[in-house]
This record gives sequence, C-alpha cells and structure tokens, in this order.
Amino acid sequence: MEPYSVPAARGPWPVSTLLGRLDSTIAAELVAVGRRRTALAGEVLVSQGGQERTLLLLLSGAAKVVATTESGHQALLAVRVGGDCVGEMGALDGAPRSATVTACGPMDLVVVTQAVLDTQLDRHPRLSLEFGRTIADRLRWANRRRLEFGGYPVKVRLARLLTELALEHGRRGPEGTRLPFRLTQPELAALTGAAETTVHKALRELRAEGLVETGYGATVLRRPERLRALAEEA
Repeated sequence: MEPYSVPAARGPWPVSTLLGRLDSTIAAELVAVGRRRTALAGEVLVSQGGQERTLLLLLSGAAKVVATTESGHQALLAVRVGGDCVGEMGALDGAPRSATVTACGPMDLVVVTQAVLDTQLDRHPRLSLEFGRTIADRLRWANRRRLEFGGYPVKVRLARLLTELALEHGRRGPEGTRLPFRLTQPELAALTGAAETTVHKALRELRAEGLVETGYGATVLRRPERLRALAEEA
C-alpha cells in the first residue's frame, strides 16, 4: 500500500479521479461539451443491461456501483465520487451496461455522448491515456479485493478497504478522516467478500478500539494511521 496521505486536489477534484488527473484545460473542455444535469438521492444514473452509450462525469456527490447476478444477488462493486466517471466501458465499446449506478445523495454531473467522447479522444491523446490509466486502476483495485478475500482475516480486510477508500476519497478534519458517503454493513460485506455477521463483529471491534466511527451519512476514520497499521498486519 502507498504511504498514507489524502490526495491533494487538482482543481476541484482529487487526483485519484479522471477529472483530477487531466490538465485543467482538457478537463474543462470535456465538461463543457457535455450536458449538465442534477440527480437526487436514490436516483439510478445507469441501469445494468442498458444500451445507452453515454459517459457520465460526476462533478460532485457520490454514487454506488452495484451488479446483480442471475440468481438475484446484489454486490457493491465500488463507490464513485466527484471527479470520477461512470459508464466509460459502454461509451467506449458499446456493450450493455455491466452494473447499476445509483446516486448516494444530491449530485451534479455531465452526460457526454459517445460521438462527442470520440471527438474529444481524437483531439486530446492525453485524455485517451488517462482513460486507460483509470480503467487499469479499477482493474487493479478489483484484483486486490479478490486476492484479499482468502488471504486476510475479515478485520484486516475491512481495515485495508477503509484505508484505501480514505486514500482515494477521504477528507481530513479535526475528528479524523471522513468518507463522504455512507456504506452499510451489507455493502461492506460485499466489498470485503465476507459474511455480514462477520463484518458486523469486525466493525464493532474497530469502533471499540476508537479507530472508526460510523453514523448516518458518513464514516470517520478516527485514527487513520493506526488503522493503516492494522491493514498491514499479515
């Protein structure tokens, strides 16, 4: 894992996001060529199996990416925040949507059509490069999750997950590092590949140790350095 630090912003977005990685001029142009819209909490932005070929650029807020299996089981795959993009695979290859994306709260976003995106990719080779890096990062993150499912105790998996989310999305404050979205215990179970009852026990222990505080609307890492030390125990 990388040394613990919350990413600095490049413009209004964290550097871990697509818009935060881009040169500010390219990012501004990409936002300008799309259609601005807002979304409310619980609104579905992308539906699994849908045929739309648009890219969504999240300007603010947070969204959850959930996939449903043929048996009806739902699994939380990721959380996306302002600066991130969603729907990039469908916009690039035209395949049906592989997951459902739902707004966690009020959001501002930009809808970019496939034709407009193609034009921007032709105009800005750097944009193609950063798209590739974004997709590679997401694959690497998913691979780490799969490897950790069998390799670490659930408490360590949970500590690693929360530490990584803090690295990507956390905001420092006097109370600790705050994640700007709420993750339920079933969602934490899906992200760590563990039973919900086991996650409940691990989360209770982290709270008792003063490392994590969970409440309505947010999760706060009270002692992020200590949580990171736990995450590295293996």
